[in-house]
Amino acid sequence: MSTAILGVGSRVNHPAYGVGVVTKLHLVAYDVVFVQHGVKTVGKEYDKWEIIDHIPAEENITYTEAEKSLIRILKSWSDISEVVPLGDRWDGGTMVLNPGEANLAAKEIPIETFFHKIVMLRDRLRVMEQKINAHSKMSDEEKIEMQQYITRIYGSLTTFNVLFKKKEHQFVGEKSK
Repeated sequence: MSTAILGVGSRVNHPAYGVGVVTKLHLVAYDVVFVQHGVKTVGKEYDKWEIIDHIPAEENITYTEAEKSLIRILKSWSDISEVVPLGDRWDGGTMVLNPGEANLAAKEIPIETFFHKIVMLRDRLRVMEQKINAHSKMSDEEKIEMQQYITRIYGSLTTFNVLFKKKEHQFVGEKSK
């Protein structure tokens, strides 16, 4: 229980909201992202929470760095996956697969179902990437080689980027040199 000024990236444990990360400072309050409750504004004078990891307010941490930190923390400590929105133009749409043979029936799949599977694939690739990076028995060269394969997989999946609402959720492959 402390009223020390927290910096962006500080981790706290709130008695009602649970574990959270400070993502923005205001004059008299913090924006804190909690795993189960999303973003909450908490006054700087609040002293009922436990400070898990104190980062001084004067440290130069950008919102983007704090956001990346938060995403890493959430992914490693929970089974909650990011909500990725489908592009508006696809809402309620259907994907139709027409076979090359006239005697076979077409297959219709709701785009939302297909999109969900694409997002699950992307999330699992990201987990595999994290496991490779953290692997204790692989050499740095082996890790880099595996990372290059994953990057090529992302590149193969860029066709599906048309389904994503936000550009930051899309697949990104190898950049041309």
